[in-house]
Amino acid sequence: MADSLVIVESPAKAKTIGKYLGSKFIVKASMGHIRDLPKSQIGVEIKKNFEPKYITIRGKGSVLKELKDARKKVKKVYLAADPDREGEAIAWHLAHYLELEETEACRVVFNEITKQAVKDAFKTPRKINLDLVNAQQARRILDRLVGYKISPLLWKKVKKGLSAGRVQSVAVKLIYDRENEIKAFVPEEYWSITAKLLAGKTEFEAKFHSVNGEKKELGNEQEVNEILSGIEKASYTVQEVKEKERQRNPSPPFITSSLQQEAARKLNFRASKTMSVAQQLYEGIDIGSEGTVGLITYMRTDSTRISPVAQEEAKEFILQKYGEAYYPETPRMYIKKAANAQDAHEAIRPSSVLREPDQLKEHLSRDQLRLYKLIWERFVASQMSSAILDTMTVDITAGAAIFRAVGSKMKFPGFMKVYVEGNDDGTTEEEKLLPPLKQGDTVQKKSIDPKQHFTQPPPRFTEARLVKALEEMGIGRPSTYAPTLETIQRRGYVAIEEKKFVPTELGELVIQQMIEFFPEILDVEFTAQMEEELDHVEEGKEDWVKVLDTFYQSFEKRLEVAEEEMEKIEIQDEVSDEICEKCGRHLVYKMGRFGKFLACSGFPDCRNTKPIVKDIGVTCPSCKEGKIIERRSKKGRVFYGCDRYPECEFVSWDKPVAQPCPKCGSMLIEKRNKNGEFHQCVHCDYKEEVQEKE
Repeated sequence: MADSLVIVESPAKAKTIGKYLGSKFIVKASMGHIRDLPKSQIGVEIKKNFEPKYITIRGKGSVLKELKDARKKVKKVYLAADPDREGEAIAWHLAHYLELEETEACRVVFNEITKQAVKDAFKTPRKINLDLVNAQQARRILDRLVGYKISPLLWKKVKKGLSAGRVQSVAVKLIYDRENEIKAFVPEEYWSITAKLLAGKTEFEAKFHSVNGEKKELGNEQEVNEILSGIEKASYTVQEVKEKERQRNPSPPFITSSLQQEAARKLNFRASKTMSVAQQLYEGIDIGSEGTVGLITYMRTDSTRISPVAQEEAKEFILQKYGEAYYPETPRMYIKKAANAQDAHEAIRPSSVLREPDQLKEHLSRDQLRLYKLIWERFVASQMSSAILDTMTVDITAGAAIFRAVGSKMKFPGFMKVYVEGNDDGTTEEEKLLPPLKQGDTVQKKSIDPKQHFTQPPPRFTEARLVKALEEMGIGRPSTYAPTLETIQRRGYVAIEEKKFVPTELGELVIQQMIEFFPEILDVEFTAQMEEELDHVEEGKEDWVKVLDTFYQSFEKRLEVAEEEMEKIEIQDEVSDEICEKCGRHLVYKMGRFGKFLACSGFPDCRNTKPIVKDIGVTCPSCKEGKIIERRSKKGRVFYGCDRYPECEFVSWDKPVAQPCPKCGSMLIEKRNKNGEFHQCVHCDYKEEVQEKE
């Protein structure tokens, strides 16, 4: 007969924990929150110290009855929701519903769902931490005040159905500002001169660096021609060779933001997908002989700390698998953290480093395995010794001009044997070997290649770049990044083009109104300060009601001014040349969640809609008859498909190129890295650079 009831959020977590605790425990899932603020009204008594009016979430009746019935059969209740503000709030709501005493030690928390961690946690239950609960309540109420006060105003003055959010609005503003920077950008001309040289039979490249010992930037063709005329008949002599050893240190283990960024770069995961798959790995997966086990530690964290037990296990593993040279003289510590980091949990790491990814292949889905492998490799590498590279810099004179060649080779791989962090442009560090050269050597000129370039505008935000920007500015916290990105897309304020955020016309319109009437909501420093104050509430340093009251006093005045002064805006639909095939009226351009689409101007009498088809000028490589058109997935992601679908099912996430691969005849696709655009074959190793357009 069971004598204790344990309540967690999800059935998967309940299943894992139930196996560890045995028959004396009943483990049930609340399926997330059981109470929330009502959707139909603001649900906050502003004049009564911002008292929230919670209601039971619709559809939770059967779950609540099951929990109440189970409660009657046991002596003790444990609340084991996730170890963060949200989890603490879920536990607090459950305690109220089940009428548990506030002084009761009913709260159980663990950073990893392994047998030992769970059993240890149940030895030391604690009271519900009201500071954590109040921090969550304050955030929820703050967001409710902003959303439910500004949104009706936007409905009335701009367009019905619009909404405004606190953190979301700042994210849209960053995207909006970046787009304006790109539009205002004026390209500047610059040139490079690359010399292809021969040392014996070995070819290498050197780039123009300076004249008469002074660094010189080449701004136009005239300056380039002056250099070229000066070196036309010159001999090329090695002036100086510098060789030095360079160390490269590993990156720290993942925190939430860095995991989302790296999963975007290396796995092409959206932030929401990363968190969903990480949740599965955390809550537990059946891996055969061990049964169901949580494979990673809690995935919502901004701390790079590692427990001594995990560090010791990693040390033994590295020494045994890779040898003494691969472990540093002293264990690596990653305790330095940003000023705004809460540091409540460990870094994201495997619950046991001994569970190597290859051993779990048959038990994990493809996405689970790829994400686990990323987390495992990053953690193992973070504990390993530094990589050592030999670098070589060679200055070569040609008349008064100096060309510089830079090379490097791996002397000792260290952590790079396991893992190398990715870049936003998708490139990795390449070895560039130079021939053995010494001062006074003469090398032969093979060719000189002058090239014109233009400076590029700042790049649009990818999900990874936006998460990084939000984190650096102190906007949001680990649990908020993915929901924020989802929300701004769902509301139609931004669209994704070529994996980058672009503000929609609707988003620009809303942001312009917000800039004029609610500048504090969009101010990065103000929003970051609010996040700090919420952290202070969590730490028990500030009263949550006082934080809300200070915010609301100025916010209320802004609302009154906006109500009086915000002008009503009429959004006129842009009429297209296309005619509705159902009723004969003109189709108009509409803005939806995933960008523009065509709709009948006779709405609501005629509800005909159709996507805007963009022909990219490429014949389908599969059926050889259809044309490749740009499409959007249900989640708004751009892909390319044949216009003869469903007869032809050709699809590609990458943009196809009109010309076939000259090497094997297969399809070429467009790619881009920090050096610019290039074409790559989908079948063989062929790759070609794309010449920059003037």
